[in-house]
Amino acid sequence: MKGHHIHARDGEVGHVQGFLVDDDYLWSVRYLIVNTSNWWLGHQVLVSPERIKDVSWAESTVNIDLERQAIKDAPVFEEGALVDRDTELSLYNHYGRSGYWQNNQERAVA
Repeated sequence: MKGHHIHARDGEVGHVQGFLVDDDYLWSVRYLIVNTSNWWLGHQVLVSPERIKDVSWAESTVNIDLERQAIKDAPVFEEGALVDRDTELSLYNHYGRSGYWQNNQERAVA
């Protein structure tokens, strides 16, 4: 998926620059690093794979369930920056979702 174009609900926002992987939890892909240089001043943002609606391998696109404005307003991700729980909480609050760590706790209790 690296290099695939990212399409929000209302248009293209960039491309997949890379991934952040959680090596403490079964090597789970926690975030796509989205480079917006094709559209918005060339910064990078993080998007959870939970926001992926579908992937077209033939067209090299990833469709996400977000508006372009949400990506534009997202916190900027700096390459090599520490992504701790506070950073994740800020990111998930920005997108209006509960964090994956909360979902895992809810499943464990249910």
